[in-house]
Amino acid sequence: MNQHFFIIENHIKISTLLSRFVASSDNYSDKFLRDIVISFLLAGRETTSSALSWFFWILSSRPDVEAKILDEIHAVRAKNRGTEKCGYDFEELKKMHYLHAALTESMRLYPPVPVNSAQTLKDDVLPDGTQIKNNWFISYNAYAMGRMEANWGKDCREYRPERWIHADGTFQQESPYKFTTFHAGPRMCLGKEMAYIQMKSIVASILDRFVMEIDGKRRCPEKVMSLTLRMKDGLPVRVKERNY
Repeated sequence: MNQHFFIIENHIKISTLLSRFVASSDNYSDKFLRDIVISFLLAGRETTSSALSWFFWILSSRPDVEAKILDEIHAVRAKNRGTEKCGYDFEELKKMHYLHAALTESMRLYPPVPVNSAQTLKDDVLPDGTQIKNNWFISYNAYAMGRMEANWGKDCREYRPERWIHADGTFQQESPYKFTTFHAGPRMCLGKEMAYIQMKSIVASILDRFVMEIDGKRRCPEKVMSLTLRMKDGLPVRVKERNY
């Protein structure tokens, strides 16, 4: 198979979800439907696209992590080898604990939403006793919090998926107030589990069939700070079929 040149970009189809909103009521205004579409794009497209781009970039310099992911994929799918089954079902993806950890560790260092803020509607007091006033804006920096030694230890800047793995090999959750990628509390991301399923399915399907080589000129991607943490011009890679 000849090598091909791609730029990683994840897409999400919104027509089905949008059509359900349209069909569910005649009272939705064009402005409301427009805002729904924007929410779909920002929450379901830009975030996973960003997360996967940074993940594949990190993986390009960590063949040891890639090998462990491949071992796990093959172990999970061993019983289906030789069949015509394509892709991975929900139960198979749930068993990919190391892949789950590898993606989580990548998002710790490169959270899809690096900075977030909120505006107060009235005077309030934060759990630590900090007083805030009406109409104040409060921001937190998930990018910085993911690299704080006080939160993650002296190896906080090191990419180490094992920090998320229990002794028995299963994925170990952290408090959402520590790992803030999906936010926390009553406004925690509703699409968290769907995002993991989507990303694990994409990564497993690609790595099982292809070898991805990052273009040498893009070893240090330039960050684009916006609502999401993007790479300038995407992530150019060379893809070739994996030989077993």
